[in-house]
Amino acid sequence: MSAEPATAWVVGTFDTKAAELLYIAGLLRAAGLRTVTVDVGTRSRAGVADIAAQEVAGHHPDGAGAVFNATDRGVAVIAMSQALAVLVRERLAAREIDGMLGVGGSGGSSMIAPALRLLPIGVPKLLVSTMAAGDVSAYVGVTDMTLMYPVTDIAGLNRLSRTILANAAHALAGMLLHQAPADDAQDKLAIALTMFGVTTPCVQAVRELLTDTFDTQVFHANGAGGRTLEALAASGMLRAVVDITTTEVGQHLAGGVCDAGPNRLDAAARHGLPWIGSVGALDMINWGAPPSIPARYQGRTFHVHNADVTLMRSNAQEMQAAARRLAEQLNRAAGPVHLLLPLGGLSMLDAPGQPFHDPGANAAFFDTLRRLFKPTADHQLTALPCHINDPAFARAVADTLRAVLSTK
Repeated sequence: MSAEPATAWVVGTFDTKAAELLYIAGLLRAAGLRTVTVDVGTRSRAGVADIAAQEVAGHHPDGAGAVFNATDRGVAVIAMSQALAVLVRERLAAREIDGMLGVGGSGGSSMIAPALRLLPIGVPKLLVSTMAAGDVSAYVGVTDMTLMYPVTDIAGLNRLSRTILANAAHALAGMLLHQAPADDAQDKLAIALTMFGVTTPCVQAVRELLTDTFDTQVFHANGAGGRTLEALAASGMLRAVVDITTTEVGQHLAGGVCDAGPNRLDAAARHGLPWIGSVGALDMINWGAPPSIPARYQGRTFHVHNADVTLMRSNAQEMQAAARRLAEQLNRAAGPVHLLLPLGGLSMLDAPGQPFHDPGANAAFFDTLRRLFKPTADHQLTALPCHINDPAFARAVADTLRAVLSTK
C-alpha cells in the first residue's frame, strides 16, 4: 500500500491573486501532492479557496469580525495574520500540513510570514514575495524559510510570472517529494556549538573530538546565529550547548551589530539544557564599515576584519558588564553549567603581539566572573592557563561535555 501524498498549503490573498495561487496549486497537484488552498484576503468572495477567508478569520480570538469589521486595512491585515497563525497551529497539531507556499506583496507577506515561521525546522516553507530583494530578516526570523523574488509585481499571469511561480511550485514539490537521505547522524545526540572566525580553531578541534558520538551543529555567533540556537534549544531539538563563543552577550550590551538580543543564554537559564561554554570573542564588539561606527567610540582600538566588518577591542568596563550578564544568566540555570575560562586569551586577536592583547581588561573580566559566578554541585567555573584556541583548551571542553552527559 502506497503512502499518502504529502499535503502542501498554498496561501495568499485570493481577492487579488487568485489566478496566481490557483496556477501554483494546479502545478503541485500535477506533481502528485495533496494541495490545500487557503485564502487570507480581507475582501474575498467565498468558494474560491479550499479554506475560505471567512473560515480563516474565524480563528481570530475575537472572531471573524476582528478582520472584516475593521475600518482600517492595516488593522484588518494584522488580525488576519493572527487568525492564520491560530489555524496553522491547529492544523500542524493535527499533522495536516507537510509544507507551505505563500505568495504576497508587502501586506500579504506580513500576513503569511508569521504562520510560515510556525512550521518546525526542516518542514518546507517558501514565500514568493515582492519584499524578498531587501532586508528579509523580519519575515524569516530564525527559521529555514526560503524566499523567492518574483521580479515583477504579483499582478496577473504572464510569461515571466508563470516561469517564476512554476519554479516556486516545483521547488516546494521537490522538498516534499525528496527527503534528506538518512545517515548515522540521526542516531547521535545533537549538540550546538558557537563559533566566530577568531574562535574557529577551538571549535573545529572540539568538533573533531566529539563527532564520533555527537551530531555537532555549529552556529555563527553573529546575532542571528545566537537567536537560532536559542530557538532550537527551546524546541527541544538539542541535547546540550557547547557555547564556546559568547560574544553576542557583549555585543548586545554595547550595541554591536552581532546582537542576539536579551535572551541569549536562555538555553541554560530557562530551559535547563546542559551548558558547557566559555567567553570566546568577548574581547571585541563588531561594527560595519568604519563610517558606521558611532562617534562616541572615536579613539578606541579597532581592527579592520574586512570591507564590511570592523572590530573594536572591548574595554574593561564593557567586559565587566558582559561578565555580570553571563553570571546572572548562568547562576539561574536549572541544568548543569560548566564555564571554562581561557586565561591566555579570548580570540585570535587577543594574544601576545596581536592588536587586541589587553591583559588588564581581561583580568578585570575574569575577576568579575569569579566574584559573581555562584558555584554549586553542578555549576562549575574552571580557569585554564591556556589560550582559547590551544588544543589543550579544546580537549578540556570536549572532556567536560562527555563527563556531564555521561551523568545525565
